[in-house]
Amino acid sequence: MALEHAILVSLLEKPGSGYELARRFERSIGYFWTATHQQIYRVLKRMEGDGWVDVREVPQEGRPDKKEYSVAPLGQTALSQWLHEPSGPESVRHDLAVKIRGAAFDDPTALIHEVERHRQTHTDRLAHYLAGERRDFTGPEGPGPPDAGRELQHVVLRGGIEYERMMLGWLDDVLATLHRLASKH
Repeated sequence: MALEHAILVSLLEKPGSGYELARRFERSIGYFWTATHQQIYRVLKRMEGDGWVDVREVPQEGRPDKKEYSVAPLGQTALSQWLHEPSGPESVRHDLAVKIRGAAFDDPTALIHEVERHRQTHTDRLAHYLAGERRDFTGPEGPGPPDAGRELQHVVLRGGIEYERMMLGWLDDVLATLHRLASKH
């Protein structure tokens, strides 16, 4: 996936400035696709030049005008084409897994602190996802049919929640193995 597609999805959900897009990436999309502020602004400029996004100046009181981006018809077409292209399963590059295998040729117990650090990161991320789910997806939905956008956002979030739970289970297994190996030495 290219950053352009993630930006198009975000802008279709809600038009916004480059700064607002960067904040959305930090808050939700960024859990699955990361980008720096610089990358977002650079890609927005290219997308504007390609006719994928429209830009309008929004006057602000006491501050410089801001640029608000929205998806142009060419951008909608590009996203639609991408959505219809087949995509293969994603490959996982996992430095920690290689370190764990490599520890067989060193002191495996030296990795305990590193695995505990990773475990804490995944624990924090899971807590963040669960808090976001409680904040954004609990309570009455209101009258009318379910909103497809909300349902699809929620299913992606649930995937992130399950991924973090899987990682925590695996890291617990790794820690148990490392502690078992430590007791043999």
